[in-house]
Amino acid sequence: MTPDSDSPTVPGPTLGVVGGGQLGRMLAEAAAPLGVDVVVLDPTPDCPASVAADQILGAFDDPDGVAELAARCDVLTYEIELADPDLLDTVSEREDVPVHPSPDTLRVIEDKLDQKRTFAEAGVPVPELRRVDTVADLEAAVEAFDGVMLKARRGGYDGRGNVPVPDVDDATDALDSIGGAAMAEAFVDFDRELSVIGVVGSDEVRTFPVGENVHEEEILRETVVPARTAPAVADRAEAVAHDVLDLLDGRGVYGIELFEVDGEILVNEVAPRPHNSGHWTIEGASTSQFEQHVRAVLGWPLGSTRRRSNTVSANVLGTVDSPRDARLVNVDAVLSAPGAALHWYGKHEVRPLRKMGHVTVVGDATPGDGDGQNEEEDIDSLLRRARDVRDRLDFH
Repeated sequence: MTPDSDSPTVPGPTLGVVGGGQLGRMLAEAAAPLGVDVVVLDPTPDCPASVAADQILGAFDDPDGVAELAARCDVLTYEIELADPDLLDTVSEREDVPVHPSPDTLRVIEDKLDQKRTFAEAGVPVPELRRVDTVADLEAAVEAFDGVMLKARRGGYDGRGNVPVPDVDDATDALDSIGGAAMAEAFVDFDRELSVIGVVGSDEVRTFPVGENVHEEEILRETVVPARTAPAVADRAEAVAHDVLDLLDGRGVYGIELFEVDGEILVNEVAPRPHNSGHWTIEGASTSQFEQHVRAVLGWPLGSTRRRSNTVSANVLGTVDSPRDARLVNVDAVLSAPGAALHWYGKHEVRPLRKMGHVTVVGDATPGDGDGQNEEEDIDSLLRRARDVRDRLDFH
């Protein structure tokens, strides 16, 4: 069969993934019940995804590794923006293997300045920003915007590559810490950060319910679904997400981070892959973001994005002061908690604040009343419960 067939069969095609971290692991876990084999390319021996997929050992931009991956697969995708779009284009054409999302989309997304300018030129709302090549550029931006968030244009994640610059006196040290091409965004005094997980299929686009992201030290700690915001704001967030998806090429799942500011929506960042803020969908939605990505890139029908219940996912971060072998303890705190699920990412080393796994807690529903309506557990209560379960975990 071909991956774009209207009638999928099982066993199905083989999916190649550039990257074998936790996202590759969960993609492979979602693909297996569909009869889809997964092969990943990753430079780390016994990478997290290797437990559920076959692994080719090699760098994300290794020409031989990407060529071998393409030769073994029917469709290519990626779970990390460090994939090389030019190499993917070359190999795709030579091996006649489609890549989704498209390398053109990766080119737009991998450079944060290009990403934001593309959105702004299309009328998608984004924070005010400037290109920064020199200390003078940064000083001018700080004065113009009364303080900025300096961002590395490439490679930053989980707060890395983001430096607040409230004063011109901080400009030199801030730019030195970035160590490369940068952009400056005006500080956004947002009410909350929201996220929309969008799915682009062969003939339809779907979105999951709007989530609310809780950060500390620029690192995502929890995602709350549904977001604690007004219905009109959630509707606006979905509309902006659809506008973003209209600008990007290729099938798959996209994580769209948004700022809510006085009822308005600004785009923060977009990832052309499954996203940390969509992990709640494994237990909390009819079809997880990972199964949706597999279906979408293969050209198969999409699943429902319906929310099953109020849901909170909480990241399990490294609580150590220095790197050591990873051994998670007090796991029984999760296993014995009602509605809780543990996801361990299989990383062999724990480091300070490294994402090692996540816990998801789904809400209870009370029996229906006379009209058949169920009352779901209050989202604030659910968030407290998820934090309590997660915080009992530790590394020894």
